[in-house]
Amino acid sequence: MPSKTDNMPDSDFIIIGGGSAGCILANRLTADGTSRVLLLEAGPSDRRFDIDVPVGYARTYFDPRVNWMYQSAPVPSLDNRVIYYPRGKVLGGSGSINAMVYARGQPGDFDDWAAAGNTGWGWSDVLPHFRAMEDHDFGASDLHGAGGPLHVTQIGRDAHPICRAFFAAAGELGFPHLRDLNGAELEGVGHYQINTRNGQRHSSAKAYLRPALSRANLAVETGALVLALVIEGNRVVGVRYRRDGVERVARAAREVILSAGAIGSPMLLMRSGIGPAAHLREMGIEVRLDSPAVGQHLQDHICYDHMFEAKVPTLNSSLGTLIGRGFAGLQYALLRRGPLSMSLNQAGGFVRSSPGRARPNIQLYFCPLAYEKTTPDSKQLMKVDPTPAFSLSVSPCRPLSRGHVKLTGPQPEAAPEIQPNLLAHPEDMKEMLEAVALLRRLAATRALSAVAARETKPGPEVASDAEFERYIRSYTYSIFHPAGTCRMGRDPRQSVVDARLRVHGIDGIRVIDAGIFPTIPSANLNAPTMMAAEKGAALILGERNG
Repeated sequence: MPSKTDNMPDSDFIIIGGGSAGCILANRLTADGTSRVLLLEAGPSDRRFDIDVPVGYARTYFDPRVNWMYQSAPVPSLDNRVIYYPRGKVLGGSGSINAMVYARGQPGDFDDWAAAGNTGWGWSDVLPHFRAMEDHDFGASDLHGAGGPLHVTQIGRDAHPICRAFFAAAGELGFPHLRDLNGAELEGVGHYQINTRNGQRHSSAKAYLRPALSRANLAVETGALVLALVIEGNRVVGVRYRRDGVERVARAAREVILSAGAIGSPMLLMRSGIGPAAHLREMGIEVRLDSPAVGQHLQDHICYDHMFEAKVPTLNSSLGTLIGRGFAGLQYALLRRGPLSMSLNQAGGFVRSSPGRARPNIQLYFCPLAYEKTTPDSKQLMKVDPTPAFSLSVSPCRPLSRGHVKLTGPQPEAAPEIQPNLLAHPEDMKEMLEAVALLRRLAATRALSAVAARETKPGPEVASDAEFERYIRSYTYSIFHPAGTCRMGRDPRQSVVDARLRVHGIDGIRVIDAGIFPTIPSANLNAPTMMAAEKGAALILGERNG
């Protein structure tokens, strides 16, 4: 039985997706009180204990109430394994369920964007927008902001002491220790910065959206599943969505802004008839605009781990026991400090896998904990053994492999076809083999040998390049940084949006999320995504104000 349809009053802007980008846009576009904004989010409020407590992402990782919990298609280059793809379905989006690492990427990443024809997206162009959003522990400087909405915490004070052994090991290989992994010099190792405030997660939903909720010109609807864009002629004029079983139509006097993420945004464009014409016809969707790049050029960061049993206490020694977890919980409840107040990714950095590399090409992670990853039917990410252990991980910064996002049907509830093609490009495997050789060199240093009892995974029996390649294809995984599926560029056949984030070939709509990245930044994507929202808001306000 069809549901009834309600019509909503016009807004100036409709934002689809209340994630890392959408919450920032909602704040910035309503700040001066002159524009009416409707923000639509398919998921619920972010006011949840497992979201507030930083280490709670171990639970939200597999919680269907706040997570789309997508699965990839079988990936041929990863032994046809199906890869788990969590995506936030909650205010704050994936920024409400991620590991909170705040890493902006390398200046060359953004200069590459500008060199490819995306005017206004070089490092000197985007740095002011990073600074505008920051309330950084290091205070104001040429590189950092203070007093901005988003708090950036330097975790060195509370990081586990075993991190010092990692820093010493890196020093033995010539990698310097950096006070600031978002500083002027990015080649080296240090403590990661994270988005927390007073020991709680500080997502864009908390930093930007909550302070704006009292504004009369902002309306926020959760549980609102957008079904399709409303297109009249050559202009997007609104959206059709479902909430509480009722279909509604909301119209935008100025623009619709699509901020549903690198998976969700291309899906909605295609369901609305904007995308590769042949694929749309295959799905039985009327073609409104043949835009071949929609859903194409999917890029993602992969990760690979080595695990070690330790001679000294690690987080396994506490979080792996009932008494230890109780003490950590009490420490957090009383002081908002301790292991529950941080990400598990406490240290790492950016290095070259070999001297011939032009710039750092590998991101390192050092985790003072080793754990078995659980499956999506579990209620939490990890199973922690009480035996002291730690892990070393590598993630290539700028992979060359490309995948796609496609529809599996025209219905809004149909899950996407995600084919990341991870490690499909031969250069990516070459880089990964260099990276695992680096892990072995780190493990062999005096500093890590002093704290590592033995390598438990993959173990010394894996030694040759051929053995490592087989192991890598069996155990490499995504670290959930999809990008590029609505990428920015000049050519409408090869890109989806222009440098002002307007969709090529149709009026009234922009895309502002990680899907617009022409090439993936060299680090975790939440900070660049939020920067893109700050810059996107500035572009829109500049046009509105003439």
